[in-house]
Amino acid sequence: MSVIKTSPNVPSRRDLFRLAAAAGVGGLGLPRGAAAAGVTLTFMHESSFIKAYDTYMQKTLVPAYEKESGNKLRYELLSVGSLQTRVTTAAETGQGPDITLNFFNWPYLYNEKYIDVSDIAEEAGRLNGGWTDSVKEAVVVDGKWKAVPFGNVGQLMVWRTDMFKAAGINAFPDTWEELYAAGVKLKVKGTPLGFELGHGFGDNHGWLYPLLWSYGAAEVLPDGKTIVLDSSETAAAVDYCRRLFKDTMNEEVLGWTDPNNNKSFLSEQISCTNNAASILWFAKNDFPDMAKMIAHAQNPAGPKGRFHILAPWSHSIFTHSKNQAAAKDFLRWLMNPKQLRGWLASADTYYAPFLKAFDTDPMWNIDPRYMPYRDSLATAHLPGWPAPVSRETSQSVAKYVVVDMFAKACAGASTREVIANAVAQLKQIYGQS
Repeated sequence: MSVIKTSPNVPSRRDLFRLAAAAGVGGLGLPRGAAAAGVTLTFMHESSFIKAYDTYMQKTLVPAYEKESGNKLRYELLSVGSLQTRVTTAAETGQGPDITLNFFNWPYLYNEKYIDVSDIAEEAGRLNGGWTDSVKEAVVVDGKWKAVPFGNVGQLMVWRTDMFKAAGINAFPDTWEELYAAGVKLKVKGTPLGFELGHGFGDNHGWLYPLLWSYGAAEVLPDGKTIVLDSSETAAAVDYCRRLFKDTMNEEVLGWTDPNNNKSFLSEQISCTNNAASILWFAKNDFPDMAKMIAHAQNPAGPKGRFHILAPWSHSIFTHSKNQAAAKDFLRWLMNPKQLRGWLASADTYYAPFLKAFDTDPMWNIDPRYMPYRDSLATAHLPGWPAPVSRETSQSVAKYVVVDMFAKACAGASTREVIANAVAQLKQIYGQS
């Protein structure tokens, strides 16, 4: 497969910033008089892997908002991995920031500590062509929007076109079985596949849940209580994963966490992994020659279809905020296309927007290799799907029930044994043991 190059007629990221500035950052979406001026809002975020994203907020959006509103905005950045601790502390003590970033299903976990922002979300949908349905799994709780979604940090296949070509493969495999056949050839060439099977944060869930679903298997039914993991479909998925590990990877992946696959890919030890778009972003900056040979693809299809993990970023307002009206006005302003477009573009589409108007936004033309992240939203779900989000589905993720089921099979345990162990854990989590 030839590497897609940017056409000279396609706008660059700098061009998009210029267009956003010409359109006028600010000036729309902030209802004057709706909230008292002169307040200070604290907007808590975790530092982005894409530094330009935070810089755009700090240097462009914060000054624009402050000038228009008469308020002060403190953009509080936390180190990677520390956000949930701060959110939990704020929720428990009733003190801290006015607005916070969320990951995954946090709007459900902190439901009682977040205000209803349905009016903002519905207005953003009207202004931007409507919402992708899947995101509602993560932010709508008991019929109310408890967060306003921003973008999805998808987990897709990241692969080296040159290494695949050297093994006689010119396009990314469409099915899991085709990926297995390709992986056998790639391992013979000394460029194996490398998918995380350890207790990491996201790169394990990012491919193992979609693999499970693609075989027609699930942990729990949509009723949220009937455990159905012990099935022939689950057994088929486990057997496949064992073959994939044994014949296309090396034993090190059993202990990998999220940084390991990035490092192995960028050091050219593996030819393919499952990751966010950050690998290509880093390669463009630090390994430009390698970057030319990196491509993305949606996850392979299984017997029952193609699936992806839902990894949404969203924003919520705490019930303890003394400036709720101003906080709502800020989020409404931020979600207006004039502000939103520039912030999304600053991150090189690292955050795939859930608003349908952005499906055809020029930012996707900067580098079409990112488009699979946009397209994956149609088949993306939270871990635990098709059961609704709950504390039980969250506990299953936290205890690595699905990850360990696959990993232990790869380490040598029988299919029957790993499924039985996983079912026992689910029964305990759901209070059925």
